[in-house]
Amino acid sequence: MRDPEEATDGPTDPRVHPEQSPGFGVDHAGLDDIEVSREDVEIGEATPRELAATDISRIASESAREKLERLATGDAVERQRAALALAEEDRDPAIVEALVTAGLNDENADVRQFAVEALAKLGGERAEQAALEITEDGDPWVRAEAVVALDRLDREEFADRIEAALDDDHHAVRRNALVSVFKRRGEGALEPLLDAVDDESERVREWAVHLLAGVDDDRARAALREKASDESEPRIVRGTAARALEADPGRFRRQFTGALDRGDTTLPGEDHLNRQPDL
Repeated sequence: MRDPEEATDGPTDPRVHPEQSPGFGVDHAGLDDIEVSREDVEIGEATPRELAATDISRIASESAREKLERLATGDAVERQRAALALAEEDRDPAIVEALVTAGLNDENADVRQFAVEALAKLGGERAEQAALEITEDGDPWVRAEAVVALDRLDREEFADRIEAALDDDHHAVRRNALVSVFKRRGEGALEPLLDAVDDESERVREWAVHLLAGVDDDRARAALREKASDESEPRIVRGTAARALEADPGRFRRQFTGALDRGDTTLPGEDHLNRQPDL
């Protein structure tokens, strides 16, 4: 079972902790009673090789030069894997520049996303400049990852750009920006959190009520009570709001480290800022 004392910046993938998934342990009367849809989940087709693109163990023994060659000349899967694997190398100007090129110019969005993730791990001024530019990418999941990168690289330095992402037209970008703003401002993030409680995306609303658990303010509690009792809201939003009302704000903030240096992205759009919130 999940440790109730575990930090509250979101659990691991629900497939790892199925007991945390909505509907776990509920005796449903029939299939119609089971809520399975999420707005940011799409069912598509992928080959086993594409699904294994993030398995960097397959090239872990290769030299940095070989990984750079894969990033430059491989097919999409090889380039994705190489981008992630290069994040494990020591920071070297040639590696950083290759990832910058991939993050800005690769035709495959997943490669660009993994490249900016790798740049965030390697760090440095060149990585920061590229991540800032990648926040303007045409693919929303790449932009979402770029917000994560800026948060990790220097959320204070890039606070203005991260806050501007609160108005992005895609929910994943707004969600990631909201988490970063809370990590930086704490209770001072009340106003953007209250705005996000009414976001058009249930995913953003879910995170907004989750983060309001860390704000000791009557307006925060009023918003949480309203969402917890709103039958028009999805159960995941109502349930998250109800649990947020029971949380201790100070303890929540102390636990909410938002650390991004543990674990790796496993699927497009899945990272420590993109997790399903849980109290």
